[in-house]
Amino acid sequence: MSENKPVVLVTGASGFVGRHVVPALMRAGWSVRRAVRNPEGLADEVVIETIGPDTDWQAALDGVDAVVHLAARVHHKHEEHAVQLYRDVNIAGTLHLARGAAAAGARQFIFISTVLVHGSSNEGRPPCTENDVLTPRGLYGMSKAAAEAGLKMLARDCAMKISVIRPPLVYGPGAKGNFASLRRAVELGLPLPFAAIRNQRAFLAVQNLSSFMLRRLADLDSASNFEIFLVADGEQVSTPEFIQRLARASGKTPRLFSVPPELLDSLLGLAGRQDSRDSLIGSLELNVSKAIATGWRPKVSLDEGLRLALSAQDA
Repeated sequence: MSENKPVVLVTGASGFVGRHVVPALMRAGWSVRRAVRNPEGLADEVVIETIGPDTDWQAALDGVDAVVHLAARVHHKHEEHAVQLYRDVNIAGTLHLARGAAAAGARQFIFISTVLVHGSSNEGRPPCTENDVLTPRGLYGMSKAAAEAGLKMLARDCAMKISVIRPPLVYGPGAKGNFASLRRAVELGLPLPFAAIRNQRAFLAVQNLSSFMLRRLADLDSASNFEIFLVADGEQVSTPEFIQRLARASGKTPRLFSVPPELLDSLLGLAGRQDSRDSLIGSLELNVSKAIATGWRPKVSLDEGLRLALSAQDA
């Protein structure tokens, strides 16, 4: 304990999500211990150079009440040659940390998985639910699904409560990947060929992800030691609607034009951009009723989340 505050270890604390989660935890009364690879000279840091099956977590876990595990291997430019890396970090590394946390007496373990354990699209199917049969795509999605399965088995034999959160695309100040690319395109006024797309997709403001984590950490009375949650913003919108809302938040006029979806699908396929195809023109709807049933509500709206993402402020 620190000043009688509960202690939480946050892995990946210096990453995009971690830089928002840590302040939210501190505001909520937690004493945060940051697990980082590259220290910044902060008093609450503990250096963990690599995450894997042999990582020494003893000092980091000493006296902790909870663990929020954000760190993961997300992308590798030569993914087909990185199978063991994904296994070591995302599967073995996660389970090794969770076992260590349970042995250290932690009461809760929050694991950030991904909606990609459901695949990259639910085209033609109902919105995804926590009880769906998983169809993960790519090494990242498959490694997260395997880690979830391992955590479920671990929860049967320990008192620590484990919560798995499966977020869709998370956006906010400092977000990278698809959101950063879309933001740049809108700000540069580039023409975007998505006006004819009629999909529906879930998105998640980093503030809403943080608030749901806090909700789970406050719930010590759950009857189950293992729970899975899908979490998303209050609105799930089409790709062109998201671009329009993003443009409005940035004070720009979106330059959307129509290309028949079938042609756009073929062009992206020929370019070897299947992932972009799924994330831009495919649907990915989530049923978040289980998260709502906990009493949680999104902290910010889609429009407010986009405004905050562009103004580089936190809510």
